[in-house]
Amino acid sequence: MSLVTITAIVLLSAHLCTLLTLFVGSLKTNDLVDIDPVSGDQLPMVSIIVPACNEEATIEPALRSLVQMQYPCLEIIVLDDRSTDGTFQLLQRLQQEFPQIRIKRIEELPPGWLGKNHALQQGADMARGEILLFTDADVILEPGTLSRAVHHFMDKELDHLSLIFRNTSRNPLLNAMVVDTFGGLFLLLRPWQVKNPNSRAFIGVGAFNMISVPAYQQLGGHAALKMHPIDDVMLGKKIKQLGLRQDCLLGGNFVRVHWYGTVREMIRGLMKNIFALYGYRISCAGAAIAGIIIMTILPQGGLLFAGTPARILFGLVLLCRLAFFSITARMIRVRPIPVFWSLLTPYLIIAIIVQAVRTTITNQGIDWRGTRYSLQELRKQEPLFF
Repeated sequence: MSLVTITAIVLLSAHLCTLLTLFVGSLKTNDLVDIDPVSGDQLPMVSIIVPACNEEATIEPALRSLVQMQYPCLEIIVLDDRSTDGTFQLLQRLQQEFPQIRIKRIEELPPGWLGKNHALQQGADMARGEILLFTDADVILEPGTLSRAVHHFMDKELDHLSLIFRNTSRNPLLNAMVVDTFGGLFLLLRPWQVKNPNSRAFIGVGAFNMISVPAYQQLGGHAALKMHPIDDVMLGKKIKQLGLRQDCLLGGNFVRVHWYGTVREMIRGLMKNIFALYGYRISCAGAAIAGIIIMTILPQGGLLFAGTPARILFGLVLLCRLAFFSITARMIRVRPIPVFWSLLTPYLIIAIIVQAVRTTITNQGIDWRGTRYSLQELRKQEPLFF
């Protein structure tokens, strides 16, 4: 048996394992649609906290979805984080229309903080609710979202609940990149296992991170992760480290995000935090690139250039990859058609990682939303995985 054939067998085995893991995990991941709306007279107050930095184009429909929540006990807190566009003026207009919206303008960023993390902490300090919901300025929530989430939160006596959102972009290549990104994160984070107290799995989702006030205070608020670019997932990790109760549901029918408008926007967005995923370690980023090449690009070459027995095996590898994408696409409510673009996404992701590492090292930091954060400070943060 040739080395090429052995390689193909190993890769096929690895892909079958990852495919089975995701398939079983998808069956174990509950959906918010199966949760009934909460009922009762004495419901906990929920404080919805929305950070906004130059969100003039997206925040109005997001806030209008929040004021339409079919939940009687809530407040909406919006933090204008040093916006230079018309965000603050828009917020003032919306506040006149909807008095339940509370706004605060942040003029300065204290040293040692990322802007978003600081804004979230400021919002939590203003909150009067028993439960905090952190969400983003481009997230659309259906009217029944909060009522169902609170029901599950109370019924399972949770400290933290995340909902996986539906991406609403129609760009095929962009959707393929989103699916590729989520598929990798699902394998890393295993959202179907976070509710198991004996599992080390954790998760956090910026579109919907619900946490009880006692749990938030116990972890030290966002001050415990004030310079971490991947604040949402890190919040979930901190919760799990404290031994608190956590769960994650599919929220595709209730939580919608037009995550990025174009491939260029997604590349720019990932440039901010993809190096953080590897703990700002070049060795870990290099290992990730090698893994992507072996698992996704090598089979394409094998299908084109290997001999007949190995070529069949490499073809099965690629079919497994397409099946993996189909399952991921279903979980985040993306049409399965874009998965065929997944043959291109590994090259783009490798290019993003290389560019992110090069730029971050060269600039000794990252620039985001008009603020520069030094690499020295970023490296002091607890890594997610490494």
